[in-house]
Amino acid sequence: QVQLVESGGGLVQPGGSLRLSCVASGRSFSSCAMGWFRQSPGKEREFVAAVNKNGGTTYYGDSVKGRFTISKDSAKNTVYLQMDSLKPEDTAGYYCAARYSAFTDRYYSASTDYEYWGQGTQVTVSS
Repeated sequence: QVQLVESGGGLVQPGGSLRLSCVASGRSFSSCAMGWFRQSPGKEREFVAAVNKNGGTTYYGDSVKGRFTISKDSAKNTVYLQMDSLKPEDTAGYYCAARYSAFTDRYYSASTDYEYWGQGTQVTVSS
C-alpha cells in the first residue's frame, strides 16, 4: 500500500506560479512511477504529467507542455509539480497517483494505469 498526500494548491493570478507536492508513505517509493492528473467539475480526469520510477524520464500533456515540470525526490518520498505561466483553464483539482513499476524507463499517462491516488488539492487561477 502507498498513501499519498498532496499540498500546495491555492488561488493564484493568471501568469503566476505554484508548486504542488505529493508526499508518499508506505511501501518503497523508489519503485513507483508517479503521475499528476487534474479534474474540473463536469469534466473527465485529464492527464497532466508523469515521471518514471527513477525520476529521469518525464512526459506531459499537451495543454501543460512547456509550462509545468514534474520531478521526483526519492530521498524525500515526494513528487513535485512546478506550475508556471498559469492560465484560468488550469483551474482544477489536482491529484497525485502512484503505481509500482518493474520497468526503469517506463512512465504512465492513463489514469487506469495507477493503483494509488491522493485526495487532491485545489488550484484556482483567477484575477
